[in-house]
Amino acid sequence: MALCKTTIMLRTHHCGDLRQGHIGEEVTLSGWVQKTRDLGGMTFVDLRDRYGITQLAFNMDTDTDLCLQARKLGREYVIQVRGKVIERSSKNKNIPTGDIEIEVQELNVLNSAKTPPFTIEDQTDGGDDLRMQYRYLDIRRNPVRENLVLRHRISTETRKYLDSQDFIEVETPYLIKSTPEGARDFIVPSRMNESQFYALPQSPQTFKQLLMVGGIDKYYQIVKCFRDEDLRADRQPEFTQIDCEMSFIEQEDILNMFEGLTRHLLKEIKGVELDKFPRMTYDDAMRLYGSDKPDIRFEMTFNEMNEVTQQNNFVVFDSAELVVGICAKGCAEWSRKQLDAMSDYVKRPQIGAKGLIYCKYNADGSFKSSVDKFFSQEDLAKWAEKMNAEPGDLMFLLSGETDRVRKQMNELRLQVAEQLGLRKSDEFAPLWVIDFPLLEWDEETERYHAMHHPFTSPKPHDIDKLESDPGSVRANAYDLVMNGTELGGGSIRIHDKELQRLMFQHLGFTEEEAKDQFGFLMNAFEYGAPPHGGIAFGFDRLCSLFGGQESIRDFIAFPKNNSGRDVMIDAPSKIDNAQLDELNIKLK
Repeated sequence: MALCKTTIMLRTHHCGDLRQGHIGEEVTLSGWVQKTRDLGGMTFVDLRDRYGITQLAFNMDTDTDLCLQARKLGREYVIQVRGKVIERSSKNKNIPTGDIEIEVQELNVLNSAKTPPFTIEDQTDGGDDLRMQYRYLDIRRNPVRENLVLRHRISTETRKYLDSQDFIEVETPYLIKSTPEGARDFIVPSRMNESQFYALPQSPQTFKQLLMVGGIDKYYQIVKCFRDEDLRADRQPEFTQIDCEMSFIEQEDILNMFEGLTRHLLKEIKGVELDKFPRMTYDDAMRLYGSDKPDIRFEMTFNEMNEVTQQNNFVVFDSAELVVGICAKGCAEWSRKQLDAMSDYVKRPQIGAKGLIYCKYNADGSFKSSVDKFFSQEDLAKWAEKMNAEPGDLMFLLSGETDRVRKQMNELRLQVAEQLGLRKSDEFAPLWVIDFPLLEWDEETERYHAMHHPFTSPKPHDIDKLESDPGSVRANAYDLVMNGTELGGGSIRIHDKELQRLMFQHLGFTEEEAKDQFGFLMNAFEYGAPPHGGIAFGFDRLCSLFGGQESIRDFIAFPKNNSGRDVMIDAPSKIDNAQLDELNIKLK
């Protein structure tokens, strides 16, 4: 005879469900103890789960033993209660369940808990290192959990959109071949293939191209990538991309498709509707903003000032390749302390400027600059005209070698905007940056490297320049930038074997090196490769941008620290000698 088990329901509702319409109902709740309050005749317990908080009421007059049991509960105990929903006498308008409470009739401790090392509150007393060590506790906090929910929603909406556009999700391998180009690979030894190693993919680049050769036509994958590089707040050794590729397309098709994805995400996740995204060439971005990922939420574009600043016997300007200025609207009243702070900022080693020149355009029409000794009021008026400055504005100037001074001025521009509150996290300003250089010169190796990767197609009309003037060749490459952050980048790929061979040649590959590393791709091109191109979005960055935060770590369930360590599980760690012997690996 079959035995029938009695199932005890651990909960009938979540802790965020109950409202006035549930008054009188018998319910069962389970969750964590947020806090307890002993008021003599009454004890109140806040019970928390993922969905919210419900107040539990224990009455000494009604059930003394139960009330005494409740007073023994510690923070983060896991409990189950059964009771009746009643109207709360002192309502709490700050939480959705604030009109009711549970008159508890039965209490069951499912698991006791040690006192956590930091408070499980929105504003916690735990530092970054401590919270990373106990990340499973940190995840219980509303801000972290909401970040992970946001990440889930973005991935869900991404899949919805791409599915509606006939993209196919295809998984590509994690154990692949090492390629020296780009960042450093993470290497994985193979026991079955002695003295040989896999690499973890920096991106699925070659595989998605092979999928196009295979006729998949539209591919995507939300995929883990791995790069062994020095870390910053917006980098992790393992990160996630929205990786996409399309066949029989041109650049315009890619831009329209993935502008559509971005607009879809902004609308569904943030409730923001944007018109068509503006476009800017790489050259214009560098000239006007000193960055290939300009923040266009505010103006403050660069002005090239050589013609109105040089030949005045001011050697700092006269010896410079470029003098560049920005105009900070309405900042002429800034104090000397504020100006000194800006000067100190650009002199930091990370920026490296030797000094900062300023000029106030006073409300009375006069000028006051830090170089009055060298420039007359008439000279400074020309500066103002060049920058379209008005009375009440403040002008900043830097000088030096062109590329370097543009980068310095970009940092200053962002810092000034930060001071003025112009970088609002709830404002979204997307931009397509197009026409990147195909190649960039590396001073150390004294040769050209691919600015994106070796498979990026040059502009057709620039191919002839590969021999005569490789630095001027433009690529069919594009980046989607938002709020000064690169969200994604991609290119139209080379699909012709001969052009790909020519590209390898200009990148300094010997024929043997090209064949050894990428022979499989070259061979595939011989069997009918379609014109194709794609893009990859930094998924973690996308999440942090939508969440209005700088660091991507807050949007990853179990992130690494700035040394690439997981302090919770203590990884990386040493490997047992027996494992090393199996792999035929000897450590120095």
